[in-house]
Amino acid sequence: MTARDQMFASIRRALGVSGEEASRRKIVADRLADHPQGVIPERGRLPPAARVELLMRKIEAAAGSVVRLPTAAAVPAAIADYLRGQNLPLALRRGADARLAGLPWEREPALAVAVGASRGDDLVGLSHAEAAVAETGTLMLRSGPDNPTTLNFLPDHHLVVVAADTVAGDLETALAMLRAPRGAGEPAGLPRAVHLITGPSRTADIEQTLILGAHGPRRLHVLVVGEPSV
Repeated sequence: MTARDQMFASIRRALGVSGEEASRRKIVADRLADHPQGVIPERGRLPPAARVELLMRKIEAAAGSVVRLPTAAAVPAAIADYLRGQNLPLALRRGADARLAGLPWEREPALAVAVGASRGDDLVGLSHAEAAVAETGTLMLRSGPDNPTTLNFLPDHHLVVVAADTVAGDLETALAMLRAPRGAGEPAGLPRAVHLITGPSRTADIEQTLILGAHGPRRLHVLVVGEPSV
């Protein structure tokens, strides 16, 4: 018996249940099938183009930076421009995400692109977001070999690509987008972790003085690609 099995067995003993009760299992099944939604603020109920504009404003309000690109093919050049603007070496580390692997990196031959998890010595990490939340300027990234979690936290500069047609108005919709391909209540394919990132790392614990990069990247730069779905 694993530690997890022991923990759940202790909880069931305390509740006086076995976990096989039909009524209790039905409650869980109904909850998973229905996905009851909370109240959605008005600013999350926007048409697609307005959602993207709101997302960009919120990213900048959270001390991040953002650019709008017409197609994914423009990403390598935009990254090179960012690195030059920050006086950084033309080098980055990305995950094995197929959407990033398929970019025309050969158009920027001076840009050194490493693949894999960060070991802590990378200045720049590149990730691809599954979705974004317009009302808060939040990026939703799932963990996995294709988008290593270390790229979210260890490099000093975190660059994130997000497709405009995955910009949701609110968090509930973004989470539904993550679940939709897998079916209600189906855990297969779900990531071990989902990270919600709003702006660069920060703290104001010491005398209420805002410090960027306290627990992660000092800079968050977002590349919004394409047009939103109608």
